[in-house]
Amino acid sequence: MTTTDISHSTRQRLTAALFFAQSLFSAAMIAGFTLTPILAAQLGGSDNAAGVPNTLTLLGRAAAAYPIGWLFDKVGRRLGLTVGFSLALAGAALTVWAVLNGSFLGLCAGAALMGMGRGGSEQARYVAAEVQAPERRAKVIGLIVFAGTIGAVGGPALVGPSARLAEQWGFLSDAGPYMATVVLYGIGLLTIFLFLRPDPRQVSQLVAVENPGEAVQGPARPFSQIFSQPVVLLAVASMAVGQLVMVLIMVITPLHMNHNNHTTESVSLVIMAHTLGMYGLSSVTGWLIDRYGRIPLILAGAILLIIAGVQAPLSVSLLNLVVALFLLGLGWNFCFIAGSSLMSDALAPNERARAQGASEVLVSLASGVGSLGTGTVFQQGGMTAVAAVGIALALLLMALLVWFNRFSRRTPPAATA
Repeated sequence: MTTTDISHSTRQRLTAALFFAQSLFSAAMIAGFTLTPILAAQLGGSDNAAGVPNTLTLLGRAAAAYPIGWLFDKVGRRLGLTVGFSLALAGAALTVWAVLNGSFLGLCAGAALMGMGRGGSEQARYVAAEVQAPERRAKVIGLIVFAGTIGAVGGPALVGPSARLAEQWGFLSDAGPYMATVVLYGIGLLTIFLFLRPDPRQVSQLVAVENPGEAVQGPARPFSQIFSQPVVLLAVASMAVGQLVMVLIMVITPLHMNHNNHTTESVSLVIMAHTLGMYGLSSVTGWLIDRYGRIPLILAGAILLIIAGVQAPLSVSLLNLVVALFLLGLGWNFCFIAGSSLMSDALAPNERARAQGASEVLVSLASGVGSLGTGTVFQQGGMTAVAAVGIALALLLMALLVWFNRFSRRTPPAATA
């Protein structure tokens, strides 16, 4: 493979395949999530069961992230992602069966399998980044994250038509959205398997040779050494704290609005603004990171999280909540993409898959803690208490940034990297 091949057609094709597959995965995941809490309450016989499948999805994502990262090293990125999409496809098919047969356990098992598939698909951003030169990685990570926008729009739009189509075919209408997810996961699986060639792992090794500034290729370092690096600690903290603060405030906002007599349409508008902040500007975020650096954008993300935390409980007016949740999503976006870019930069090609898989476990666990803990905090102190916890976490991230900056000033660049 020549340098020209890597620089143009090969990189573009690999990135396009990953973007297309990730768009389908996102749309499928959101389409299925739309009805899952309602069906869980119905099949489980209690409103207390509504959150069980979502919790299992988070646990499945955390459980599968590292094993799939391990597979990336053993069998390559293409087959590793293929396994992830296959798990999601199996989960969607099992969920269709569960809905048709009224099985709560089947619904939970399907949610767990789809979560495991997400544990693989979330690492697609790293796969896209490693085939690029260092100065383009943040932009490409932003592009893959932007695929979530397509899912945010396309997923909910599929629910109504797919339900009607299932009813016309003689099935329960509630099975329709999950049938659609089977199709979307299947197309994504074929896209990865057929078009993610040559394997990005092979391309990343050539990229490392082309770029002298890359981490030195050699025996893979043990986890204790990798995760003791300040730059890696900062990267993981940026992603995990951003995820935790975002989930903590976002999950409880609809309930907060309901308690203040907002309509369903108003809640939808606020969540739409939040989704736009999370995904809509991802390409711009990548450009900003490549232009101004990873650390300044993590700092900007932490500041936005704090502003959102201050603003969210100030007023229950619709405009205030729209702005607050948009800023919350944008703060997460800055922290997530800049942290992902920083993580990719700090690792040698033969270390990336396992270390990035391990970092995904921590991000998934942060999401689970935020989702499960926000209700308790809200019950104790309302939206003000939830926002206060989010602000404290964002301030902790800023303190880590200050520490990292001081460490970098008194440490030679080679040691810092």
